Amino acid sequence: MQLNSEILSKLENIVGQSFVFTDEETRNQYGQDETEDYVFPPNVVVKPSTAIEISKILKIANQYKIPVVPIGARTGLSGGALSVQGGIGLSMERFNKILKIDEQNLQVITEPGVITQVLRETVSEKGLFYPVDPSSMGSCFIGGNVAENSGGARAVKYGVTKDYVLNLEVVLPTGEIIWTGANTLKNSTGYNLTQLMVGSEGTLGIVTKIVLKLLPKNTHNVLMLVPFYKANEACEAVSAIFRAGIVPSALEFMERDAIDWTLQFVEGLNVQVQPEIQAHLLIEVDGNYPEILMAEAEKIMTVVEQFQIDDILFADTEDEKNALWKMRRSVAEAVKAHSVYKEEDTVVPRYELPKLLYGIKSIGKKYGFQSVCYGHAGDGNLHVNIIKGNLSDENWKTEVPKGIREIFELTVSLNGTLSGEHGIGFVQKDFMDIAFSKPHLELMERLKYVFDPNGILNPGKILP
Repeated sequence: MQLNSEILSKLENIVGQSFVFTDEETRNQYGQDETEDYVFPPNVVVKPSTAIEISKILKIANQYKIPVVPIGARTGLSGGALSVQGGIGLSMERFNKILKIDEQNLQVITEPGVITQVLRETVSEKGLFYPVDPSSMGSCFIGGNVAENSGGARAVKYGVTKDYVLNLEVVLPTGEIIWTGANTLKNSTGYNLTQLMVGSEGTLGIVTKIVLKLLPKNTHNVLMLVPFYKANEACEAVSAIFRAGIVPSALEFMERDAIDWTLQFVEGLNVQVQPEIQAHLLIEVDGNYPEILMAEAEKIMTVVEQFQIDDILFADTEDEKNALWKMRRSVAEAVKAHSVYKEEDTVVPRYELPKLLYGIKSIGKKYGFQSVCYGHAGDGNLHVNIIKGNLSDENWKTEVPKGIREIFELTVSLNGTLSGEHGIGFVQKDFMDIAFSKPHLELMERLKYVFDPNGILNPGKILP
């Protein structure tokens, strides 16, 4: 699609000439995220700073039927921010202010272009806690977290993004500006448009303000790294910990290759892994009373000692805790540095994790690919990194997708679903028939039409 000078002039009149970009370098930069090696540049990159500006842009786009793709920090793994049909790339990076921290009501009002870690650290200074902590929190935007319903390591105890969003200011594809709910903890007034927007991946509206619930900050935590001689036993231990009455604040699974590659990739990590170890669980409990946390840690030790494990490593200092978390949060980057890969985001009831892991490895043998698995085991959320390695381009394009389909079919057969936190976006949409019936998908299509009758907003995403 080509945008003529008249349309470009109208966009410049809205946001200013210095915030409209048509050069190839900028378009390519905003035409990619962290999804494999895809590049889908928009025809123009526009950087608005107010909801009114976005409203005017969308009205022009509707008039001329131009695709519009909201673009955040470009850290996504499902291609949700790729301009697969060209058009206008709408960068949200100028929406970068935390507008209000309400200490009386434990809420924060923020714009979507605020980096998640910045938001967490800013409210922490007030003694408050925003728990959602995706691995990319040092670079991802809070608006992208809303779009994908992001989770993270502490979702097992505290929940995911949807559990903290109270209200949203949204510009609809037709240009109207609405608030979706109310700044209250309870709301039984009409359809829940707030939760419909969360996780809609920028296909139903563009979020311009976010009201989030906060919690009081905990003061203590205990962190331990448990090495397992058998990966399937690490998975079995996850459910056993919960059945023992413990709800950790984090419970992360890392396969052997994930740790080995990360130790090679990140300098300064001093974690010794015995040759026979196949997997680790990183387990955290948190709260305000150290004696209770130590009792919970001892109970966890009693559970995991029923399995074949090596010595448990307790992180005694903040530096040791930070090092272990750095290792876990660097896994995705380490895998990417090692090889071209595809990352799937499977999630099953946590008791089914051993069956899922076994099935993934069996499918990999069938189709000749290696997989590296890690993820938020406490949620049953397993990130499956399929490594290209020495596979031919032909096998990568034709055989690996067959294997991915079988992985998703296995996941759904275990009462799971296709994505726990990365979204469907561009790369998973053709697998949606595995998770949903035709009437279900048609209902989603009709919802999309109600919000976006001209189909301009983030087209080519979610729906097959």
